[in-house]
Order: sequence, then structure tokens, then C-alpha cells
Amino acid sequence: MHVKAKTVAFGGLLLALTVVFMALGSIIETSTLFLLAAASFFVGIVVREFGLKAGAAFYLAAVLLGFITAPNKFYVLTFTAMGFYIWGIEAVWRWLEKRPRYGNIRMIFWISKYVIFNIVYIPIAIAFRDLLFARAVSDALLIGVIIGGQIGLFVYDKAYEYVQVHIWGKMRGRVMG
Repeated sequence: MHVKAKTVAFGGLLLALTVVFMALGSIIETSTLFLLAAASFFVGIVVREFGLKAGAAFYLAAVLLGFITAPNKFYVLTFTAMGFYIWGIEAVWRWLEKRPRYGNIRMIFWISKYVIFNIVYIPIAIAFRDLLFARAVSDALLIGVIIGGQIGLFVYDKAYEYVQVHIWGKMRGRVMG
């Protein structure tokens, strides 16, 4: 019973931080992407600590609370995409860990990361073209935006790995111990 209470309390604390980061992203416009990325990293922490089901519940709760509390709903949609990516790559990693017979797991994992990202990113970039850009955008510029997104994903993913290994890795013993 004690472990469940600790899990719920810790999840609630991370959920509160996630919603605060989403709201701050709406208020501090210059740091919006940084704050939304940080908020989405909490999804990965919950998945790694408590599993995919708990991570999915946390993710859905964060999205719902974000829509209720955050001033800018567009940023909640951005968090939704970022959190889905984090949950998706964690699910793929867990799936690949159970299948050691596959040759190059790291290569499959990297390909999976880009597939998950592009399943979300490309339709959004195309469908919401008018919403994302102030004026009409040519197809060449849209292709440039899509390529830029791939570079952005690389940076975002490296930041996520850094947070998980170096920051959360050091804090985990103190917080979860």
C-alpha cells in the first residue's frame, strides 16, 4: 500500500509541474518550446518509473488539465504532440528490449523515432499550414520546414536523453529512494 501512495503522490507532483510548465509556456513566450519540451519530459519519467499504462494515464491527465488551465490551447496541442512522441519512443524501446533477436536494435530504434515523429509532424505541418504561418507558404518552404523539423527532432531527442541520463539519473536516487 505504501508504494502505491508514493507512486500516486509522485505522479501528482509531476503532473502539477507539467501543467505549470504548460501554463508558463503561454506566459513566457520566449521560452515556450523549452518549457513545453520540459513538460513533455515528465511523461518519459513516469513511463520509465511506473510503466506504459501509468505513463499513458499521466499523459492523458496532463493533456486534459492543460486544456482546462493553460491560457493558450495551441501550446497544449504542441505538448500533446511532444508527449505522444515521448510515450511512443518509450513504448518502442520496451518492445525492442523484449526482442533481442533483432539485429541492430539501436538503428531500429532511431528509425522508429523518426517514423513516430513524422506521423505526427508532417500532417500537422501540411494541414495547419495557414494556422502555423502568417502568410501563404510555398511548397518549397514547406519542405524546408519539414526538413527543419527533422533537425529539431534530433536536438529535442538529444535533450530528452540528456535529461533522462544526467539530470533525472542523478535526482532519481534522492527523490525515489
